[in-house]
Amino acid sequence: MPDGRLTCHNEGLAKTFMAEKNQIKVAIVDDDEGIRASLASLIRRAPALRLTGDYPDAETALKEIPGHPPDVVLMDINMPGIKGVECVRQLKASLPTVQFLMLTVYEDSDSLFNSLKAGASGYLLKRTAAARLLEAIHDVHAGGSPMSPQLARRVVQYFSKPAGDDSSVSRLAPGEKEFLDQLAKGYAYKEIADRMNISIDTVRSYVRTVYEKLHVHSRTEAVVKYLRG
Repeated sequence: MPDGRLTCHNEGLAKTFMAEKNQIKVAIVDDDEGIRASLASLIRRAPALRLTGDYPDAETALKEIPGHPPDVVLMDINMPGIKGVECVRQLKASLPTVQFLMLTVYEDSDSLFNSLKAGASGYLLKRTAAARLLEAIHDVHAGGSPMSPQLARRVVQYFSKPAGDDSSVSRLAPGEKEFLDQLAKGYAYKEIADRMNISIDTVRSYVRTVYEKLHVHSRTEAVVKYLRG
C-alpha cells in the first residue's frame, strides 16, 4: 500500500520544481551597492522571479552571466570601466534571447537610443516605483518594451522624422514583414506565434533573420527601421 506521506512529499517536490521552472530568472548589474541590494531584495520577495546573480561592474557580469544566463538583466548605464551600453552589446551578441532592461538616472535621448541600438528592450528611470519595475520585468520577458512615459514620447518623436530610403526593408520575405508588422503593433512573441499560426521557434527564427537583414540588435530598433523604411 503506498505511503501517503511519501506521495504528498513527492507531490510537494513536483509543485516546487514546476514553480521554480516557471520563475523568471533575473540578474542585476549596478555599481551602487545600495541600489543593487535594494533591487536584489525586491526580486527575492517576488514569487514569480528568481535572482540568479548581482554584479558590481560590467567586467564581472561579462565573465559570469554567460555561464548561467538569466531571462532578464537589469542594467545600469554609467559604471566605472566598461559602461552598461557596451556590456549589453557584448552580452546580446552571445546571448540573443536574454532581455535587457536599462535602469538609469539619465533621461537624455543619446543614452536612450544608444541602449536600444545595443540590444536593450526596455528603459526605465531608477525612481520608477517598485510595482512598476516588477511589471516591467514581466513585460520585457513576454516580448514587450517597457519605458518611462517621457522616454516613450521621445521614441514616438523619432518615428515622426522623415523616412529614409532603406533598401534592407524591401529585401525582407513576406513572413518576415508580417512578423515585423505584428511586432510594431506591440504584440509579444507568443501572441505573434498565435496570430500568425506559427510556432514560437519560427518566431525566434524570424527574430534572428530580421535582425541580420536590417542590421539591428533590438526589438525597438527593428520596429523603428521597419516603420521608417
